[in-house]
Amino acid sequence: MNKTVLVSGGAGFIGSHVTVELLAAGYDVVVADNFSNCDRTCFEGVKKITGREDLPLEVMDFCDEKQTRALFAKYPIDAVIHFAAYKAVGESVAQPLMYYRNNLQSFLNVLQAAQDQGGCNVLFSSSATVYGEPDKVPVTEETPRKSATSPYGNTKTMCEDILRDTVKASEGKVRGILLRYFNPIGAHPSALIGELPRGVPNNLVPFITQTAIGKRECLSIFGNDYPTPDGTCLRDYIDIVDLAKAHVFAVTRMMEGKMKKDCEVFNVGTGRPVSVLELVNAFEKVNGVKLNWKFAPRRPGDVTAIWADPTLANTEMGWKATRTVEETLKAAWAWEKHLAGK
Repeated sequence: MNKTVLVSGGAGFIGSHVTVELLAAGYDVVVADNFSNCDRTCFEGVKKITGREDLPLEVMDFCDEKQTRALFAKYPIDAVIHFAAYKAVGESVAQPLMYYRNNLQSFLNVLQAAQDQGGCNVLFSSSATVYGEPDKVPVTEETPRKSATSPYGNTKTMCEDILRDTVKASEGKVRGILLRYFNPIGAHPSALIGELPRGVPNNLVPFITQTAIGKRECLSIFGNDYPTPDGTCLRDYIDIVDLAKAHVFAVTRMMEGKMKKDCEVFNVGTGRPVSVLELVNAFEKVNGVKLNWKFAPRRPGDVTAIWADPTLANTEMGWKATRTVEETLKAAWAWEKHLAGK
């Protein structure tokens, strides 16, 4: 019998790509989402890519304890990958209570339900934001966490601690892996799923593609006076398909009992720093598109430079990022054109 993986927030950008890769690896998947920050475009795209018209979808809110318990009672869940959370840094600064309530309550309900069902493998979608402005780069899993620069980042740190403590108290019934993502970008090579932000994008690549297609008038690059080679921030941009595959490696590691301890942490990045300006220039070059962009003042909370040392994920999980920035930016542009019907 196939193992069943619950993907909370599975209709969103990362969740939809992870669902595709899990199905390709032979897992049964249950997608659950309340569609508060996405529509059905990517879920329908997943069905087209995989040919799985029967893919289970539960429209529900993980902040509702009864709904969460009912979901765990309905399916034989062997592992849960938890994405269901608000994720806009600026919005979290403006509305901290909304972020703490949603991001913490939903995860607490998932863990309680998993524990009450007799245990489960839990993969938490964490972030490089937990490292703050690091003292040195690249960052390893041993790099100290720092105070978050936003309530959003703080919820990631807090959820990491909640999972650790739950695993410790469960006496082996709940096992956990924390995947700390860097900067997921791009789209599926089929152009049937990708990043689809509501309103004005918070992330760089959708803003690039929306400017290129004419949805946005001008792209702002925030800050050109950072102590970096070209004055713009340095980031570790990882292809969304590479990132999605890391989840399959992590879930399989838990299922096959290969974990070295009951709660593990892995950085999921490429190890290659790319500046914001380099990314913009690469997009123009690879897609033959001229972007209207300008430099703008720095944004509060932006870290100067951060990228991963992915050695642990490479050696322990056997996962490695393989797609080039050029391939990723081609896929992102193909997705934007697909959305526009071009």
